[in-house]
Amino acid sequence: MKILVVEDETKTGDYIKQGLTESGFVVELVRTGLDGHHKAMTGSFELVILDVMLPDIDGWRILSSMREKSNHTPVLFLTARDSVKDRVKGLELGADDYLVKPFAFAELLARVRTLLRRGTSVPSNTINIADLELDIPSRVATRSGKPISLTTKEFMLLELMVRRQGEVLPRSLIASQVWDMNFDSDTNVIDVAIRRLRAKIDDSFTPKLIQTVRGMGYKLAIDERE
Repeated sequence: MKILVVEDETKTGDYIKQGLTESGFVVELVRTGLDGHHKAMTGSFELVILDVMLPDIDGWRILSSMREKSNHTPVLFLTARDSVKDRVKGLELGADDYLVKPFAFAELLARVRTLLRRGTSVPSNTINIADLELDIPSRVATRSGKPISLTTKEFMLLELMVRRQGEVLPRSLIASQVWDMNFDSDTNVIDVAIRRLRAKIDDSFTPKLIQTVRGMGYKLAIDERE
């Protein structure tokens, strides 16, 4: 799952990113309101952690823009502004939670997990397509009941594809969601990862699930030709 953190304080931002990354999340960190506004409005995230006092554009405006465009991504406000008036304003604008600095990372992590459970459209801890099953909390994949050994990145890639099954995923999207990087057309890291994943979940099974859409990217769907 990918989280956007909009935080201008260097130490706080780095601390949050490191902690969430070590907890298994993909984290994109930006340090200005303009960058945060752009990412929140154009990116694909499961959660936004948003500071109020930011350079250029404050958190109130970013949240307002999101909700005006029917972007209902959960938002956790993280700020030193602890007055009741500020908390009420954030909640009225559509914030999902409000955590005051300084904070314990354990509390932040607990709130993040609660918001993600609340905001997900998946009704259970498992996701299925055909005979492939992903147990998200346990990070375990099985096909036809047989466990499949996956690296952390392979599981993240497969989870992304299963959650968005049937949708063509461009290499640029895969790079940003799984590797937290901009796509470089000169690198074959995405194609290599797909090839290794296909060898594990498709080569010995039917129907085939990972499909290449020439010139566009990859998608996970049942191959109806089989």
